[in-house]
Amino acid sequence: MPTRIIFLAVIFCCVSLSPAQSGVPAQTEMDKDLLEASVSQLERFYASHKYTVTEVVRWHLARIHRYNGIYRAVETVMEKDALAQAANEDAEGAAAAHGALWGVPVVIKANTSIAGQVTTDGWAGYTIPGKELIARRDATIVAKLRAAGAIILGHTNMPDFAASDTNRSTSYGRTGNAYDVRFSPGGSSGGTVTAVTSNMAVLGNGTDTGNSIRMPSATSAVIGVFPTRGLVSIAGIAPLDWLLDNTGPIARNVTDAAIALTVMAGEDTLDERTIGSSEKAQPGPYTRYLKEGSLKGKRFGVPAFILRGSGVPFQGVPSEVPDDTAAKQEEEQAEPLRPETRAAFMKAVEELRGQGATVVIDDSILPESFAKTASRVGTFPYVREGTEGFLKVFGPPQYHSAAEYAKAVGSPLPPTIVGDWPGTARRGEVTVRQALIESDPHAQANYFVPRKRVLDTYLETMDRLHLDGYVYPATQMPPPDETMPQNGQISGGPHSATSWVNMIGVPAVVVVGGFYPGGLPFGLEFSARPWHDGDLLGYAYAWEQATHHRHPPVLVESGLLPDAPFQKK
Repeated sequence: MPTRIIFLAVIFCCVSLSPAQSGVPAQTEMDKDLLEASVSQLERFYASHKYTVTEVVRWHLARIHRYNGIYRAVETVMEKDALAQAANEDAEGAAAAHGALWGVPVVIKANTSIAGQVTTDGWAGYTIPGKELIARRDATIVAKLRAAGAIILGHTNMPDFAASDTNRSTSYGRTGNAYDVRFSPGGSSGGTVTAVTSNMAVLGNGTDTGNSIRMPSATSAVIGVFPTRGLVSIAGIAPLDWLLDNTGPIARNVTDAAIALTVMAGEDTLDERTIGSSEKAQPGPYTRYLKEGSLKGKRFGVPAFILRGSGVPFQGVPSEVPDDTAAKQEEEQAEPLRPETRAAFMKAVEELRGQGATVVIDDSILPESFAKTASRVGTFPYVREGTEGFLKVFGPPQYHSAAEYAKAVGSPLPPTIVGDWPGTARRGEVTVRQALIESDPHAQANYFVPRKRVLDTYLETMDRLHLDGYVYPATQMPPPDETMPQNGQISGGPHSATSWVNMIGVPAVVVVGGFYPGGLPFGLEFSARPWHDGDLLGYAYAWEQATHHRHPPVLVESGLLPDAPFQKK
């Protein structure tokens, strides 16, 4: 038998066999206790003195050391700091009053500042020796997680600047899907979802500019929360597009996600969009909204444009781009809903109906015209403003602006995050120039007016049809095999049609919708009214408790190629 065929046979055997089938000895008691452990379970272990925080942290660090070489989910392991914090918490004692995440191991996405650590943002240019982007202070959510007692294990891998639907970075390489490392985990929060679903951490944060919490969560059977924009501060997160960026928790169950969101939420003077949020938002803690059976009697609409595969270009199309050029770009961004994803979605719809919910599928619900309007929410002219604001407060001593970076390093920051990008096929023949949104005379036409139209249509449809929310596939296709070309090119990830959520800032959550016949996860997404994050988590919890779709992946330690996959014939 040829060596190549033997190698493939070994790989498939490693991926598919369970521990019992492969003759692996029974797991230790600690393995059984901590695999898939929730926040509340850890609390009980600590309260009963069954495990110390140090023991729990060491168990999770051992998982990282054992599997990270294959899956490459965690770029920077903060082992020394994590063990020191665990020792401090053990010294405090489990009986003392603690925060909601006391002793809970978490991971942080690599674009989110951790004081004293390199914020790689997935980009090799921030890791140049002597010129690293070392954070002067914690991002606001990191400070909140620390205050709640969470133990930070490290930074998770992400694509450069979070600008991809899969998870390849120039600073660390490729992250694989925990259910089959050959497949994409999605991007740009693929490192966090692989770490969490693999039990390398209990939960983590993701960031989302066009789908980057929700789409990777869908590939990996975890819960991904996109809060109402303004509920959670993005201060200290290296921006891709500050007008679209958001951050939220990624967890293995809805309860843990609700606990984490409660910790992360709140007003922050460093993020003006959070000011006044306490008066608008449903009050926490968000666990109060988690009730079984709460889907009964609820009504959800299915956006027609998603089923049709209509395209909404990332960051939209600025107003100065002619309509015919914009239409061409929308057509180029169209991504048909694959038959296997449609089948998985329709199965989920029947499950929803079985739980007493009404699901309305009609061509008038957020039709193609909705997607066209969303496409004209143009944010790219303002990306430099976000990058400048981030570097000013969170940059290292060598540079606090794009100009200072260029002077210090000898090369400029890429156009992806600072603009100065001449017209391309993506924006037609129009040169998009950077401006401050507060003073740009085109800002109303580019951003504010079309954004209001999209949000008004979203809410008017809910009012007209008495909807409690919307439900739809979180991706347009299953996770792709990254050992194979996708549309004739290197795989670009599973892709989604959900960037409109970022444009209007409404809350959305991805739940485990089931599994495809091949064993990879299918993700179901709900969205709701702005500031009704509690209600939304209630729907997610009711779904979770009625279906129990999640099961953990079977991981492999060796035998696969994470960065240079073989080419199947």
